[in-house]
Amino acid sequence: MSPPAAAAPPLLSSHSPTDVSTTCATYALTTAEFHGLHARSAAAKASAYCPYSRFRVGATVLTRAGAFVDGANIENAAYPVGTCAERVAFGKAVTEGHYRGAGEGGEEKQGMEGRGRGFKAVAVCTDISPPASPCGMCRQFIREFCDLDTPILMFDKDGSYVVMRLEQLLPMSFGPEALPSPGSAGAQG
Repeated sequence: MSPPAAAAPPLLSSHSPTDVSTTCATYALTTAEFHGLHARSAAAKASAYCPYSRFRVGATVLTRAGAFVDGANIENAAYPVGTCAERVAFGKAVTEGHYRGAGEGGEEKQGMEGRGRGFKAVAVCTDISPPASPCGMCRQFIREFCDLDTPILMFDKDGSYVVMRLEQLLPMSFGPEALPSPGSAGAQG
């Protein structure tokens, strides 16, 4: 017997001060961060390269340091070679050094020790309604760099949105902590 299906998250409006305020309080975002995530992910769609599907996607990653990093989907005539907006945004963020997290004393930690601490939220925006969620590959990619409680905001063409935590989008996920650390007895090498 399969478990009951989870209820769909509510469709909220970025034009509703109540919805925005509640979202910000629930997910520890400021209204400026929320509006920045929405505006920037919507604007990022303009740089999408999608001549085959014509399905534009923009994504924005918010770092804990307050930086916004944007990305858009990039298609290829050999379809599997294309890259989703979320992976473009995270790729830019990582190569710009934003994956680093702060240690307890404020020092920067890199790699697995700093994993997750550098990112506060992710936003995705499309031209359809209701909003589209990140694909499975992107969910796993986000899991590499974000904590499970990271909010993922999904906006549609009209400013309506759904927000879910990564752990809701990718239950029973596999992450870096499941692997033995380099040099440990369980590591192969």
